[in-house]
Amino acid sequence: MSDHPAQAQSDAAADHHPHGRPHRHHSWKEHVDTALHGRHPRFGRFFELFLLTIIAISSIAMGIETIPGLPFWTYSALAIMDTVFVAVFTAEYVLRIIVAENRRQYVFSFYGIIDLLSILPFFIGLFLGRSVVDLKLVRTLRLFRLLRMFKLARYTKATDRLVKAWKIVREEVIVFGAAALIVLYVCAMVIYQFEHPAQPEAFSSVFDAMWWAAITLTTVGYGDVYPVTAMGRIFTVLMLFVALGIIAIPTGLVSSALTSLRGVEAEKAKEGVADKDPT
Repeated sequence: MSDHPAQAQSDAAADHHPHGRPHRHHSWKEHVDTALHGRHPRFGRFFELFLLTIIAISSIAMGIETIPGLPFWTYSALAIMDTVFVAVFTAEYVLRIIVAENRRQYVFSFYGIIDLLSILPFFIGLFLGRSVVDLKLVRTLRLFRLLRMFKLARYTKATDRLVKAWKIVREEVIVFGAAALIVLYVCAMVIYQFEHPAQPEAFSSVFDAMWWAAITLTTVGYGDVYPVTAMGRIFTVLMLFVALGIIAIPTGLVSSALTSLRGVEAEKAKEGVADKDPT
């Protein structure tokens, strides 16, 4: 038995714990934080599924309210549902601010901005009213409700994997994107020289030619603008080969990064299984 009183109390607490350690009492903030991030042993998964369901229903409701000729009670029900959804999202937003270790960092983070913008139109219309705010502005602000769907990304591991993959190849993709813009402009300049004399209206300027270059390099090809001269057509064929690389290279970079991340996750999973295996 220890002669020191504090040590004796610690030993007594350890004796009452099944693993020889004193119980650690978690604060309510820790419980809320782990639940919000899906790590709570009892409520984490439930909270994730609850929010995913709310976001999905909210997104579907936004589409339903655009259907013409619906009964009046339908619009009333949708308005009530939207109010409930906003209340849930507002409570989530406030709780995330309260439990955040760095509140400023959360508020100005990607998901913090998404959380705010997804509820902001409701409160603008509520406090200012349609008589004060222009109806077109209200409709524009209501488009921010679509950002609720981005909240789905918070609760999927695949999104985390994509974000990590983007961070790995970000510099390469940015450099390649800048090079693609240069190629786009050069192609517009060249096709303008070939096609402007034959189609002065379709290729009236280099910037009009950039529309053709963009839809050609992205292999969309709407067909509203197309070359009619022999040199223009030959140049278009060459551009199509370049377009294949413009589409394939960034895709390959991201795919390679995702494959590497999956390999790392698989190795960690194997190590975890090996650690749990007593043999």
